[in-house]
Amino acid sequence: MLEHCHYDVLVVGAGPGGLAAACTVATHGKRVALVDMQPRPGGQVWRHDIAHGAPRAARRAIARAAAGVELLAGTQVVDAEHGTLRLERGDDTFDVSYGALILATGARELLLPFPGWTLPGVSGAGGLQALAKQGFPVAGKRVLVAGSGPLLLATAVTLRRHGAQLLGIVEQAPHAQVMRFARGLWRWPARATQALQLQAQLMGVPRFDGHCVVAAHGRDALEAVELEDADGQRRRIGCDLLGTGYGLLPNVELAALLGCALEPEGAQQRVRVDAWQRTSIDGIYAVGEACGIGGLHSARLEGAIAAHVACGRPQRTQALLRRRDHARRFAATLAQTFALQPRVRRLADPDTLICRCEDVPLAALDGFTDARAAKLATRCGMGACQGRICGAVLAELGRFPRGGGRPPLFPARLATLAAVSESREPLSGVQP
Repeated sequence: MLEHCHYDVLVVGAGPGGLAAACTVATHGKRVALVDMQPRPGGQVWRHDIAHGAPRAARRAIARAAAGVELLAGTQVVDAEHGTLRLERGDDTFDVSYGALILATGARELLLPFPGWTLPGVSGAGGLQALAKQGFPVAGKRVLVAGSGPLLLATAVTLRRHGAQLLGIVEQAPHAQVMRFARGLWRWPARATQALQLQAQLMGVPRFDGHCVVAAHGRDALEAVELEDADGQRRRIGCDLLGTGYGLLPNVELAALLGCALEPEGAQQRVRVDAWQRTSIDGIYAVGEACGIGGLHSARLEGAIAAHVACGRPQRTQALLRRRDHARRFAATLAQTFALQPRVRRLADPDTLICRCEDVPLAALDGFTDARAAKLATRCGMGACQGRICGAVLAELGRFPRGGGRPPLFPARLATLAAVSESREPLSGVQP
């Protein structure tokens, strides 16, 4: 077990919000560390692309962090209590303590089940984007991107840059709603410019607004996708890969473990924060998607706000607060535009797997009113993802809310738990 370290400020999550927070803390002369599971900083939105590198803004932020921030890359939080986090990196386990903690834990995709969604060749839209950036061969493959929200456009651009044959972008929101949103982008000039750039890079790619994927077909792998419009008319499109995602949901597990208050985010939850990004627990802050899906620009502003406040300089936040509020208004408009149509929550049939880790179909969950009872009876949520996918699905389907999290936050090595018993009493009651 490595030696215990202490930091004035500890930041968890090296996406845009976490990078902004850590870099801002460093300008105050404080000792700061940035923890992230990935080998490189940047998060999902700034994930390194092996063929095209990282965006210019990402390169600048990462270079700034390298100058004054201690990066704990390839490191995951296993357990936590107020004032201390237990971390695992490779074969090592160690504790870090902090004066202030900034949670920039980001978000993950919301996946909604439909018949065939577990076929090889079907993945999350953001997951397929990440695979392409990391070298998964998509060149020449026939690909559909489906679901809802701007992530579909970003995914489609990445896939096209890597040589995929894009067959279409399938958006569940009605066309009139999408167009109304586009006409209102003048209030956010930077977002309007970004949207125009994305559209230019997707010239010629068919759009299917007001449609959703109702089934994926194939014997051993994906062969075709079935789409349905709002009137119930269906069409079948042959394809090799399908990336599907219905927006994002906040990662709140670490915040919940630390006792931070949560509040509703649709059918899901987000961390409750005040105007200065303070959570309900003294000395703990949350920024970016963890406290509500807001996008890259909100995350960077909130990271800087939290950092100034954590370092005792709240007067430095005035201009940032106004810009943050403007960015959050854009996020609210986005959420309203791409709110899910009721039909996308009714796509699964009784035999559709809900828990992919433990092969639990929807019918096996009939009659349960809470996550714990369903888990004990069916093992739903007991797999490697620890309910992050199926728990969110069941909440979205209105079956029951997600159960409370408990350590370890991610699957941990037995050696990590053995190191716990050799060093001192486990945090939060984790038993080796």
